[in-house]
Amino acid sequence: MKYSQATDYALHVMLYLVAAAPDKPVGVAVLAERMGVSQTYLSKMLTKLVKAGLIQSVSGANGGYRLRRNWDDISFLDVIHAIEGTASMFECSLDHGSECLVQQVVAQAEQQLEQFLDSKKIADLAEQFKAGS
Repeated sequence: MKYSQATDYALHVMLYLVAAAPDKPVGVAVLAERMGVSQTYLSKMLTKLVKAGLIQSVSGANGGYRLRRNWDDISFLDVIHAIEGTASMFECSLDHGSECLVQQVVAQAEQQLEQFLDSKKIADLAEQFKAGS
Protein backbone atom coordinates (compact mmCIF):
# COMPACT_ATOMS: atom_id res chain seq x y z
CA MET A 1 0.00 0.00 0.00
CA LYS A 2 1.14 3.49 -0.73
CA TYR A 3 -0.02 6.91 0.37
CA SER A 4 0.22 9.87 -1.97
CA GLN A 5 3.02 12.39 -1.94
CA ALA A 6 0.49 14.95 -0.69
CA THR A 7 0.05 12.88 2.48
CA ASP A 8 3.80 12.84 2.97
CA TYR A 9 3.96 16.63 2.69
CA ALA A 10 0.90 17.08 4.91
CA LEU A 11 2.43 14.99 7.70
CA HIS A 12 5.68 16.96 7.44
CA VAL A 13 3.84 20.31 7.44
CA MET A 14 1.89 19.29 10.52
CA LEU A 15 5.06 18.20 12.29
CA TYR A 16 6.73 21.49 11.36
CA LEU A 17 3.79 23.53 12.66
CA VAL A 18 3.70 21.59 15.93
CA ALA A 19 7.45 21.81 16.51
CA ALA A 20 8.21 25.29 15.19
CA ALA A 21 5.10 27.40 15.59
CA PRO A 22 2.16 25.83 17.42
CA ASP A 23 0.58 29.18 18.32
CA LYS A 24 1.49 31.48 15.45
CA PRO A 25 0.60 31.46 11.76
CA VAL A 26 3.19 30.42 9.20
CA GLY A 27 2.90 31.71 5.64
CA VAL A 28 2.44 29.37 2.71
CA ALA A 29 5.66 30.69 1.15
CA VAL A 30 7.66 29.67 4.23
CA LEU A 31 6.02 26.24 4.31
CA ALA A 32 6.50 25.69 0.58
CA GLU A 33 10.17 26.63 0.81
CA ARG A 34 10.63 24.36 3.84
CA MET A 35 9.00 21.43 1.99
CA GLY A 36 10.62 22.18 -1.36
CA VAL A 37 7.32 22.30 -3.27
CA SER A 38 5.37 24.97 -5.12
CA GLN A 39 3.03 27.23 -3.19
CA THR A 40 0.17 26.23 -5.50
CA TYR A 41 0.63 22.52 -4.78
CA LEU A 42 0.98 23.10 -1.06
CA SER A 43 -2.06 25.41 -0.95
CA LYS A 44 -4.31 22.63 -2.26
CA MET A 45 -3.13 20.32 0.50
CA LEU A 46 -3.43 23.02 3.18
CA THR A 47 -7.02 23.64 2.06
CA LYS A 48 -7.82 19.98 2.77
CA LEU A 49 -6.25 20.26 6.22
CA VAL A 50 -8.34 23.38 6.92
CA LYS A 51 -11.54 21.66 5.76
CA ALA A 52 -10.74 18.72 8.06
CA GLY A 53 -10.38 21.14 10.98
CA LEU A 54 -6.73 20.29 11.63
CA ILE A 55 -5.37 23.78 10.92
CA GLN A 56 -6.75 27.28 10.56
CA SER A 57 -6.22 29.83 7.83
CA VAL A 58 -5.32 33.27 9.16
CA SER A 59 -5.68 36.24 6.83
CA GLY A 60 -3.80 39.51 6.99
CA ALA A 61 -0.22 40.74 6.75
CA ASN A 62 1.01 38.25 9.34
CA GLY A 63 -1.37 35.55 8.19
CA GLY A 64 -0.79 32.01 7.10
CA TYR A 65 -1.70 28.69 8.65
CA ARG A 66 -1.67 27.68 12.27
CA LEU A 67 -2.74 24.70 14.28
CA ARG A 68 -6.25 24.54 15.64
CA ARG A 69 -6.92 24.38 19.35
CA ASN A 70 -6.27 20.98 20.95
CA TRP A 71 -3.64 20.28 18.29
CA ASP A 72 -1.83 17.92 20.64
CA ASP A 73 -4.38 15.18 19.94
CA ILE A 74 -4.01 15.23 16.13
CA SER A 75 -2.97 11.78 14.95
CA PHE A 76 -1.25 10.54 11.83
CA LEU A 77 -4.58 8.97 10.87
CA ASP A 78 -6.35 12.34 11.11
CA VAL A 79 -3.91 13.83 8.61
CA ILE A 80 -4.05 10.81 6.30
CA HIS A 81 -7.87 10.88 6.26
CA ALA A 82 -7.83 14.63 5.54
CA ILE A 83 -5.72 14.08 2.43
CA GLU A 84 -6.61 10.57 1.25
CA GLY A 85 -10.20 10.28 2.48
CA THR A 86 -11.63 7.43 4.51
CA ALA A 87 -12.43 4.86 1.85
CA SER A 88 -11.12 1.35 2.35
CA MET A 89 -7.83 0.53 0.65
CA PHE A 90 -9.24 -2.77 -0.63
CA GLU A 91 -12.52 -3.79 -2.16
CA CYS A 92 -13.25 -7.30 -3.32
CA SER A 93 -13.78 -7.31 -7.08
CA LEU A 94 -15.96 -10.38 -6.85
CA ASP A 95 -19.48 -10.14 -5.50
CA HIS A 96 -18.98 -12.14 -2.29
CA GLY A 97 -20.27 -9.49 0.09
CA SER A 98 -19.14 -9.48 3.70
CA GLU A 99 -18.49 -13.24 3.57
CA CYS A 100 -15.46 -12.84 1.31
CA LEU A 101 -12.56 -14.42 3.19
CA VAL A 102 -9.96 -12.34 1.34
CA GLN A 103 -11.75 -9.10 2.13
CA GLN A 104 -12.07 -10.09 5.80
CA VAL A 105 -8.30 -10.56 6.14
CA VAL A 106 -7.48 -7.29 4.38
CA ALA A 107 -10.12 -5.39 6.37
CA GLN A 108 -8.66 -6.72 9.62
CA ALA A 109 -5.16 -5.66 8.57
CA GLU A 110 -6.42 -2.22 7.59
CA GLN A 111 -8.18 -1.86 10.93
CA GLN A 112 -4.96 -2.69 12.79
CA LEU A 113 -3.01 -0.20 10.68
CA GLU A 114 -5.58 2.53 11.36
CA GLN A 115 -5.49 1.82 15.10
CA PHE A 116 -1.71 2.15 15.07
CA LEU A 117 -1.75 5.39 13.04
CA ASP A 118 -4.48 6.80 15.28
CA SER A 119 -2.33 6.10 18.35
CA LYS A 120 0.60 8.07 16.90
CA LYS A 121 0.16 11.76 17.64
CA ILE A 122 2.01 14.44 15.68
CA ALA A 123 2.83 16.21 18.97
CA ASP A 124 4.64 13.09 20.22
CA LEU A 125 7.27 13.61 17.50
CA ALA A 126 7.71 17.35 18.03
CA GLU A 127 10.53 17.09 20.57
CA GLN A 128 12.47 14.67 18.38
CA PHE A 129 11.93 16.99 15.41
CA LYS A 130 13.15 20.02 17.36
CA ALA A 131 16.28 18.17 18.41
CA GLY A 132 17.04 17.17 14.83
CA SER A 133 16.31 20.54 13.19
